Amino acid sequence: MGVLPLVFSAGWASGVNAYGVVLALGLFGRLGLVHGAPPQLEHPGVLAAAAVMFAVEFVADKIPYVDSLWDAAHTVVRPLAGAWVGGLLGHDAATLNTAVGALVGGGTALASHGVKASLRLAVNTSPEPLSNILVSLAEDGAAIGVVVLALAHPWISAAVCALLLACGAAAVVAAARLVRRGLRALRARRGRAGGGGRRPSRGAGVSAAGDTGSTGGTGGGAGTR
Repeated sequence: MGVLPLVFSAGWASGVNAYGVVLALGLFGRLGLVHGAPPQLEHPGVLAAAAVMFAVEFVADKIPYVDSLWDAAHTVVRPLAGAWVGGLLGHDAATLNTAVGALVGGGTALASHGVKASLRLAVNTSPEPLSNILVSLAEDGAAIGVVVLALAHPWISAAVCALLLACGAAAVVAAARLVRRGLRALRARRGRAGGGGRRPSRGAGVSAAGDTGSTGGTGGGAGTR
């Protein structure tokens, strides 16, 4: 089993759903379905806590704007979870050490968390809640699926995670450009609306001045006669 690609994959998944990663690795190891899962994750207390938090996140992550608040609160939790899992995987491997595992796992988790949180902010601009639910379900499935794939084919899983990370970063950049373009268009419309409201006032003033001049001229002519 390639430990480094496994750490990378687990880090990416932790940035998306840290509790799901801990729960999946612990359950698979405890049930004997895989070899190499950190024994610390198989502890009943760790599994129970991960299961409870996974259930809470499963609900919170599907409610518009609540999901973004949840993401903000987990900006520290998810990278720390990725570093913890990566450190455990690196500690148990002969080809990696705890520090490198923690660095790779935590760094990857921070990157994937940033992509996830940014994209969910963009999704929240949609007025209907169905998109949030579908995106959240896709994220949950991807996180668990990546862990399962990493345990069987770590290099393939790492390649998939790298591709997802690159595509997600590109989507964040594209969404940011669309938001900036929309804000510029909104400011332009407000500017035109404000200008349109002032023009009649200026025209009325000019008309009034012209009328005054005409009246004055007429009066002058009358006076001359």
